[in-house]
Amino acid sequence: MPWLATAWHRVQRRLSEGRLPHALMVAGERGVGKRAWADAVAGLLLCDSPVMTDNAAPRACGHCKQCELFQASSHPDVRVYAPEKSKMVKVDQIRALSTFAVASPQVARRKVAIIDRADLLNLNAANALLKTLEEPVPDVTLLLLQESGRPVLPTIRSRCQTLTLPVPGRQDAERWLAGEVAKLAEENRPTADRLAKSLMLAGGAPRLAYAYATGDFPDLRDRAFEQFRLFMKGQTTVGEAAKAFKALGLDDGLSLFEGWAADLARMAAGGQAADTEAAEMLGFLARNNPAWRAHELLDNVREARFAGQFNANPELEASRLLITWQALMPRKRPAG
Repeated sequence: MPWLATAWHRVQRRLSEGRLPHALMVAGERGVGKRAWADAVAGLLLCDSPVMTDNAAPRACGHCKQCELFQASSHPDVRVYAPEKSKMVKVDQIRALSTFAVASPQVARRKVAIIDRADLLNLNAANALLKTLEEPVPDVTLLLLQESGRPVLPTIRSRCQTLTLPVPGRQDAERWLAGEVAKLAEENRPTADRLAKSLMLAGGAPRLAYAYATGDFPDLRDRAFEQFRLFMKGQTTVGEAAKAFKALGLDDGLSLFEGWAADLARMAAGGQAADTEAAEMLGFLARNNPAWRAHELLDNVREARFAGQFNANPELEASRLLITWQALMPRKRPAG
């Protein structure tokens, strides 16, 4: 993943200079490789015998006991805390992290804790994490992953150094996707058109595009978009349209609405839509509405995401958003 090289070199340099922060906030769009990057950093930090590259930057040797344990996903000095069934990182998980942080390393010289994702800490968990951040332990490094556009408490952010992982250029993304697809059995390889469409729907994020291309998201998205168009024209009911978004699941359904609202804002400002297939419809809405309506739609999506933390009904949330979108359609003037 060459687009992650700059961020990787920064960590290598800080480690070799003894300036690696105790807590690093790693931000980036969904699907750019935050977790894979964090895993690579964890492997480097745990390695007993780092190898120096030509530019005097360390990399994991891949052969020592620490590397072998890490590669087998059985290293006792690494912990990963991610959202569970509640779709949030809970306070009990962060309390476990705090206990892990103050304990001595079991087999390595240091410990690594990854929070995937820090933007999904519930309030109690976020407050519990502050104590660990305020009283850092020398032999533990915290890697907090944040999805772009998802807020993290300022009190947490201020106690971390932030590193942003970029979305790659199109050529790098296509080259990486081609390499990954080539590893699949020939009958399972997505077509070039499906790959291109998946990359467009993923906003250029390669790992998300791969998941889309090898799954059923593009087909479900097409059904949802068609129902969306029909509903906007008054040719189907809100209930029928909402069912297509329910099939996507709440997160992916909200991501669609969010992407279209962001495109609407861009087009209102004279820019281009990232979702080229929705550009005609969004352009029509942009010409017939003030720009602030797009930001109102984005606020509605954020509210629906918050409701999703409490097991909100995906079909009901989709219905609410659809009705809000339909209000953007210009009203027909009565004849005469």
